[in-house]
Amino acid sequence: MATAAPPAHDAGKKEGSGNGPKYHVDIEGTIYEWDQPTITVADIRRLGNLPSDTPVMIIDEDNNQRTLGEDEVVELKPGLGFSKKVRYQRG
Repeated sequence: MATAAPPAHDAGKKEGSGNGPKYHVDIEGTIYEWDQPTITVADIRRLGNLPSDTPVMIIDEDNNQRTLGEDEVVELKPGLGFSKKVRYQRG
C-alpha cells in the first residue's frame, strides 16, 4: 500500500525566503520531503519505489480515494500537517 500526503501550511516559513517551503509526501506510511509545490505520479513512483504497472491512488482528507492518471499533477501544501492528510497508495 502506498500513501503520500500534502500537509497543511507551515506558518513559520515564508515562500520566497532562502530555504523556501518544504513539502511532505506520505507514501505507504513513509514521509518524504519535497521542494516543489506540485508532484507528478511519476515523482510519487520514484520517491516510493513503486512499480510502473501498479496504479497510484490518492486518499483525500475525507477518506475518499481515486486512482490517479499517469499524467496527473497534484498540488501540495507546505509544512507538516497534524490533521487528516491526503495520501497516495498503490491501487
